[in-house]
Amino acid sequence: MKSIRYIMVWIMLFFVMGNEQVHAEKEVMYSPISFDLQMLLWDEAKEVIPNKKIFTVIDMETGLSFNVQRRAGSQHADVQPLTKKDTKIMKKIYNGEWSWKRRAAILIVGDQMIAGSMHGMPHGAGALENDFPGHFCIHFPGSTTHKSRNTDRAHQLMVLKAAGKLDEYAELATPIQLIQLLNVAINQQDMGMMNLAVSKSKHNAKLVKALKHIDSFILDKSQLEQFENIDAMVLVEMPIKVKMTVKGKETKTKTIHFVVRRNGLNSRWVIDSESFYKQVK
Repeated sequence: MKSIRYIMVWIMLFFVMGNEQVHAEKEVMYSPISFDLQMLLWDEAKEVIPNKKIFTVIDMETGLSFNVQRRAGSQHADVQPLTKKDTKIMKKIYNGEWSWKRRAAILIVGDQMIAGSMHGMPHGAGALENDFPGHFCIHFPGSTTHKSRNTDRAHQLMVLKAAGKLDEYAELATPIQLIQLLNVAINQQDMGMMNLAVSKSKHNAKLVKALKHIDSFILDKSQLEQFENIDAMVLVEMPIKVKMTVKGKETKTKTIHFVVRRNGLNSRWVIDSESFYKQVK
């Protein structure tokens, strides 16, 4: 029931704001929308949004929506805002500045709602008269980057967020997955995601404030992988090198001791927020 109410809120936002924010020089008509929010694998999604398909993107955080057209993309969807007005709306979502940061999004395609993840950086070629210098990308479960042909963890987690499944992921996450979740949360400046990864304590508000000043947080993957086969039952400490860039300061490499714990075998893992805050403040 909670997930249905969550979806209904976004449907209402879509209809309330649709006339003011979406329709620009070209009107796009849609059939009635079902209440079934889908997570489609890329092989399925690319059939629903073939090249030249026009659809609507709703940003999960702000509720703002804009129209786009898919123009290319073999491993994920390369899309462009449909009009100049759509470009303005998209830039507003990113606080007036283009950014590579991933954001959870719901796509309205005909009468379907599909979970996706977008970034906000124009790149490559563009073909529409929309004041958008290039295209941007939308990812789905199983989609990959064009260069590496690997899935992008940040995009994949944002898809889960769009689908309302991020809480469930965090509940079942291993200690390593929680650290990766926290890593994505910091780099994408998603404090809601951060709160899913760490324990609740009096330091959480201060931790949020400290993390908002971090521009980049890069884990040493080889060190993280050394802990893949840990058999800890309720507590594990993982020292991992991190390259961290704080706004206005040089990038520094330091070892963060991630303390990950749980209250019992039937409880979920969390990263100890007090210990983490003392190391990044």
